[in-house]
Amino acid sequence: QVQLVESGGGLVQAGGSLKLSCAYSGRTFSLYNMGWFRQAPGKERESVASIARSGGTIYADSVKGRFLISRDDDNNTVYLLMNNLKPEDTAVYYCAADWLGVVTATSSEYDYWGQGTQVTVSS
Repeated sequence: QVQLVESGGGLVQAGGSLKLSCAYSGRTFSLYNMGWFRQAPGKERESVASIARSGGTIYADSVKGRFLISRDDDNNTVYLLMNNLKPEDTAVYYCAADWLGVVTATSSEYDYWGQGTQVTVSS
């Protein structure tokens, strides 16, 4: 049984930083591509960043140069470092795992999801 637990969300002023963590438990973590998604009120869930088993990454245009996704296979954790946060980054952030396959930003390709962590950026 795969479980994903996000942490690190909170309230931050515009221009500030947060680092989200996603702790994974279950089958061999290194065999999963991992992704961060977000959903703002009244909007559809969107991809933020994804990281392949090999370490390759994909970023949404809106976060390129500001966010950094990384993974620690020894500790079964994926991170999202968010810098220069903007009010439009306010959303619930979800961690997701995709078994094998090619790394993707498509949410329907992901097999497991966490419960989410709230990020609120004040102006």
